[in-house]
Amino acid sequence: MNEGDLTAGKTTAAERGAWIVFEDEAGQSMTPPRARTWGRIGQTPVVRVGRGSGRVSMAGVTCYKPGQRSRLIYAIREYRGRKGQPKGFGWRDLCDLIVRARIQLGGPIVLVWDNVRLHLTAGMREFIDANAAWLTVFQLPTYAPDLNPTEGVWSLVKRDIGNLAAADFGQITRAVKRKLKMLQYRPEVIDGCLAGTDLPLDL
Repeated sequence: MNEGDLTAGKTTAAERGAWIVFEDEAGQSMTPPRARTWGRIGQTPVVRVGRGSGRVSMAGVTCYKPGQRSRLIYAIREYRGRKGQPKGFGWRDLCDLIVRARIQLGGPIVLVWDNVRLHLTAGMREFIDANAAWLTVFQLPTYAPDLNPTEGVWSLVKRDIGNLAAADFGQITRAVKRKLKMLQYRPEVIDGCLAGTDLPLDL
């Protein structure tokens, strides 16, 4: 999304009284992300974690509107390597998340997201066209995660997991859910994720 497109998105949101909603997906396996920690001088800390092929997939939307409390709405899916089990979210899952966001926000949505293949499927395009009365979509430029405040949410989640020596996959899932739930009650943090993008939304 270039600056002109962003201006158009802001104008559309203002005309419709809509929420500006940023969507993104992320995932976490048993291997924790790198994180800073303490250790004895000259001795590199080594943390052993459990092994497994599971993965926690996260899809979320950060939601902004002038005069309203910023919101975080998310969905989580576990993949444990079972035969026939989906490895992540499909386009129908994202449709469900968008509909749930509209219900919870109580108004129209200007949706902003990247152009990954999942967002460009025929089924998703049909969904967007069928719901044009309350849904308008703008795409971010390719390889521009720094423009999506939901990326800031994933960064905060993974920062916590970085110091977690999980014994099993379920512990990872519980940690992710706990952090996301906490962030839902911290609108000032959701605002901070938007501020970190330097997008001129003036919310």
